[in-house]
Amino acid sequence: MSDLLVSRVTVLRGPRRVLNGIDVRFAAGRLTAVIGPNGAGKSTLLSVAAGLLAPAEGVVSIGGQALAAIGRRRLAQRRAYLPQNPQIDWPISVERLVALGLTPSLPAFGGLPPALQPQIEAALAAHDLLALRDRAADALSGGELTRAMLARAMVGDPEILIVDEPTAGLDPRHAIDAVGRLRRDASQGRTVVMAIHDLDLARRVADDVVAIKDGRVLAAGSADTVFTETLLERLYDIRARVSRDADGVGIRFLD
Repeated sequence: MSDLLVSRVTVLRGPRRVLNGIDVRFAAGRLTAVIGPNGAGKSTLLSVAAGLLAPAEGVVSIGGQALAAIGRRRLAQRRAYLPQNPQIDWPISVERLVALGLTPSLPAFGGLPPALQPQIEAALAAHDLLALRDRAADALSGGELTRAMLARAMVGDPEILIVDEPTAGLDPRHAIDAVGRLRRDASQGRTVVMAIHDLDLARRVADDVVAIKDGRVLAAGSADTVFTETLLERLYDIRARVSRDADGVGIRFLD
């Protein structure tokens, strides 16, 4: 498994710097939460880290190798990316949707090799989708679709997983299950990066945190060092309280 390194990255949107000289290291075997207010640049950072958006300046590398040198097919095998609010516009089955995550590993011609079916079964089971395998993907609820897309991202066993708002649209049970699954993925050696607004869930599972505001890194480090009242107040421009008890750490904002 490899670290994902973002070095001196700047992204422009017209004259505005959406990201401004970002330096971030996403470590292998750790779950990094990217937090910040709306419009801070979280989704842009994840898109650049995934190799889907080319920066105006800077470079992104995996294990010391620039993404541009890896090649699109090999990159698709090594990293999986799940965007915020994923959509599906055609009525393929959930099973076939999950199988699409194996596309970078498939031969140029022919159908799905039988040897890959166990991977699909495992992904369906892991994301509580066995009962939905034959349902049309465009008929799923928002939460069900998020789970299906997570299964699609993981079916190819990528070494790097980048997820934008993995709990969006999920009920509490499946939200906790989703971040718990990401936690286990990191514990198995993967590099896992997630942008997330739910700070309590992030604090529960994240090893590291990158806090972004106005396109710049405000803080980066272990969850203990970033989730402080002082930092959260600077990040969100509102008073914050961080409490610790037997159940863990709680974060709330005050009027």
